[in-house]
Amino acid sequence: MPRTARPRFRAALAALSSCVALGCGTGATPQGDGPSPPSSAPAGAEYGVVTWASSADRIGEAAGGRGYRLLVHTSVGGSGLRVRLSNAFGDQPVTFDNVHAGLQRDGAALVPGSNRRLTFVGARSVTVPAGGIVYSDPLPGHVPAASTLAVSLHVPRAGGALTGHWMAMQTSYTTEGDHAAEESAANWKQRTGSWFYLDAVTVRPREGTGAVAALGDSITDGWQSTTDRNRRWPDYLARRLAGSATGTGTVEGVANAGVAGNRVLTDVPGQSALNRLSRDVLSLPGVRTVFLFQGVNDIKAEPGATADELIAGYRRLIDRAHAAGKCVVGATIAPYKGWQEWDPAGEAVRREVNAFVRDSGAFDAVTDFDRVLRSPYDPERMMPALDGGDHLHPNDKGMQAMADAVDLRSLDCRNG
Repeated sequence: MPRTARPRFRAALAALSSCVALGCGTGATPQGDGPSPPSSAPAGAEYGVVTWASSADRIGEAAGGRGYRLLVHTSVGGSGLRVRLSNAFGDQPVTFDNVHAGLQRDGAALVPGSNRRLTFVGARSVTVPAGGIVYSDPLPGHVPAASTLAVSLHVPRAGGALTGHWMAMQTSYTTEGDHAAEESAANWKQRTGSWFYLDAVTVRPREGTGAVAALGDSITDGWQSTTDRNRRWPDYLARRLAGSATGTGTVEGVANAGVAGNRVLTDVPGQSALNRLSRDVLSLPGVRTVFLFQGVNDIKAEPGATADELIAGYRRLIDRAHAAGKCVVGATIAPYKGWQEWDPAGEAVRREVNAFVRDSGAFDAVTDFDRVLRSPYDPERMMPALDGGDHLHPNDKGMQAMADAVDLRSLDCRNG
């Protein structure tokens, strides 16, 4: 049913300060398609809705004595901000003894008066075991939609494998020592294009608001979009959702669960979509819909997946999401002729898989990215005006065209 447009959230700054404890928990890395171990993610609408997320992986070796100022962009606004810190891929405990959240002014500098301490069951320090995740206590005050948060962490003790997200398409900052409480950029001189430890931010929006999680690969992760401009296709989708939401609540939160190079079926590189679904999507508070846009990396691998194998993987993902009470939107695989791993055999698999997505009825709804991105003169190629230059990843215009193709009504199961 059509929705009535409403004004965007007002971007008024509000004080952030720590308060009531929600508790913390540990989660284990899911293995295979069987039932996953219990997640530490809270369950129930009272815990809020994800406003930003990224998918964790092992991205190097951890080191103590480091500070991280991580910049992330909210989708839905609300009160009671919490952050989720992940040691999911760590093989040793990691300690955070000073965690703050504020609003970015410029670069590593923060809006004066916005930087507030986060606590964990009332304590300023928390140790997360290997394989675990932890939620902070909520902060009172309103966090605006479409704002850039700066989450600052000090890690006095860490070692072994480092958990994070290497391709952020966003500049963040690192430092030596503890400068998390400082709003000045003076001690935050080292730039990084990755996020460390932080994998989700949640807020409490108005009643009835939910979120969509985009499960994907480097296209969803935003490669070839403009760094620091939030022009990944899920970012454009978040802007559309904010402009179309009604006063009675709808889907407004957007979680980006894209991982560069990711496959549906196999764990190279990183965990497959099947093995990370629980942690990266189903555990996130408020997620109402899973948006599945993956498969090209399975097809162009050597050896590549067959259509039957990839379709079977889709069916397992759909079944698990449905069992968790989520609806699932499927997207067709975009053309990629011109990319070095393209061949006619892979193209035949892509077409067969896309026919399944469009016509099988296995998904609750379908978005046809193939139709949106393909050239009218060569349907095996991406339209040049939308091509980021490598014939696989769309540019900013292509990312926006993808988001514009999504039927917003399909993102809320209650409209089905």
